[in-house]
Amino acid sequence: MIKFKLDKEFIHLIQLLKAVNLVQTGGEAQAVVMEGLVKVNGEVEYRKRYKVRVGDKINFDGQAIEVS
Repeated sequence: MIKFKLDKEFIHLIQLLKAVNLVQTGGEAQAVVMEGLVKVNGEVEYRKRYKVRVGDKINFDGQAIEVS
């Protein structure tokens, strides 16, 4: 599990995927979100600008991210 410490109110989903190095580029992050490959709190999330907040759990490519 990847632990991500949020230092502001939220981070956009595509920015988070890049910040934890699960994707290399913003374009790649947008593509995997739009293809429905990312889950937020157990639900498929298609919004690339989804605001990830403390307590959210993101799953992608066999990896889990916990936001604190």
